[in-house]
Amino acid sequence: MSEQRPSSLAAWTSAVRPRTLAAGAVPVALGSALAAQVDAFALWPAIAALAGALLLQIGSNLANDVFDFLNGADDDGRIGPARATQKGWISTRQMLLATGLVFLAALAVGAYLVTIGGWPIVIIGLSGILCAVAYTGGPVPLGYHGLGDPLVFIFFGPVAVLGTYYVQAGEVTWMAGWASATVGLLATAILVVNNLRDRHTDERAGKRTLAVRMGAQGARREYLALVSIAYAIPAGLAAFGGAGLGWLLPLLSSPLAVRRILAVHTQDGAALNTELAATAQLCAVFGALLCIGVLL
Repeated sequence: MSEQRPSSLAAWTSAVRPRTLAAGAVPVALGSALAAQVDAFALWPAIAALAGALLLQIGSNLANDVFDFLNGADDDGRIGPARATQKGWISTRQMLLATGLVFLAALAVGAYLVTIGGWPIVIIGLSGILCAVAYTGGPVPLGYHGLGDPLVFIFFGPVAVLGTYYVQAGEVTWMAGWASATVGLLATAILVVNNLRDRHTDERAGKRTLAVRMGAQGARREYLALVSIAYAIPAGLAAFGGAGLGWLLPLLSSPLAVRRILAVHTQDGAALNTELAATAQLCAVFGALLCIGVLL
């Protein structure tokens, strides 16, 4: 039987990848919680930071959908969730147009944040858009050369958290920097699961992710390291860095982390689709607990 074509709304929803958006919202929530801790929370900058982060992530998802198809990384052998361009649900032209419109909307939000934060926000916004496109597009796609992992860590960790904190508090601190690393590490773990699952099709398409370069066991060790360090940071800050005991609250989710580590080390192929979503949920739970702990 032929695959049933989804409605236009369902196709676009699939391309946006709503299940991944928590990874963009968590660092903004954490940056706002850190600002609130020092009595610097500002509602409209916080809302604008959230809108900007989500628009950049959606734009990146759409760009990834179309450029992975054009580069041959998404084909009929794909075992991950269906991609709208590859399936023919959305044309290449439509996807490129939508990607551009989303990034224009992100620029509009960024213009407001620039009035608050000045030139650092210009750098963050333009570099975010450039990297979102260059991740899978352009003459030298960054994600095809093993740079996806550090880029995800930087933009979903320090850039998002410290940028959000900065537009509210007007400064950055070492404590906020350490906090930003935790969610950046867990966001990178989501990508590791994705690349572990797709390593065979990626290798055939010339997409040299770290999972392709290091192999399955190397990717699994990377996942273990990312999750373990993310949990070690708040514990270390509470014990030796002067953070309050509330920073230990994320440790309540450690049983979930252990399950994810064991599952990623024992599963492969299409079974990792579930683990990708579960790692995104772990990131959201950890982030929510850390936000609460920061405010205690």
